Amino acid sequence: MEDRDESLTTHLEALRKLLINCFTALGIGILPAYLAAPYGISLLIKIMVGNNNITLNYFSPMEVFILQIKTAFVLDLLCCFPYIAKKIWDFILPALYDNERKFIRSIVLTSSFLFIAGTLFCIFFILPMIINFGISFATEDIKAVFGISGTITLALWLSVVFGLMFQFPLITWSLIRSDIVAYENVKNKRPYIFVAILIIAALLTPPDIVSQLMLALPTYLLFEAGLYFSRSGKKTKKTLDLK
Repeated sequence: MEDRDESLTTHLEALRKLLINCFTALGIGILPAYLAAPYGISLLIKIMVGNNNITLNYFSPMEVFILQIKTAFVLDLLCCFPYIAKKIWDFILPALYDNERKFIRSIVLTSSFLFIAGTLFCIFFILPMIINFGISFATEDIKAVFGISGTITLALWLSVVFGLMFQFPLITWSLIRSDIVAYENVKNKRPYIFVAILIIAALLTPPDIVSQLMLALPTYLLFEAGLYFSRSGKKTKKTLDLK
């Protein structure tokens, strides 16, 4: 019982240090991110609007200021993500062999790459598609007028969501490699996992089937990739155990 309490205390202390380190990093980066926020908003608008002849409007004096703060937090997260990913993977992968832990740097790089890839996929493909979808309802009697706060907030939210959902292969890999879940159990529950991904995508995206599928399908394919690599990793781990 005492060993269990000590183990719980150790994990809680490690979690506390993790949170302190992550929030400290975010706190250091928030000021440069805020200074870069106006340029980030302008670039995001150009990518989203494209060749469409529309403008984004704001309707209160503080609206753009608050939007810049939101944008600064997202930019801060993007810049600090490699450091945060390093701390998170150090926390959740303590059971690896010493020689396997040497690959933690590659895991961090992969995690950062997937997060950035998911964010860019959203910015360059999903967001313009959402704008075009909204414009498609305009008629001679109905004009499209977009508020900058709602549009950019949606863009920031979806960018972070896509970045996080693109972590699925590493999450699958780590759960199986750490023996938290069995490979065969995950493999046999593929249909349920696919349905769960669809439900999550539906909750996190606007209420249109296009953006939901554009989030769900890549996420499921990445889950399958994680499942494949975790199977290969389990074979390697068994070989090491025999030695």
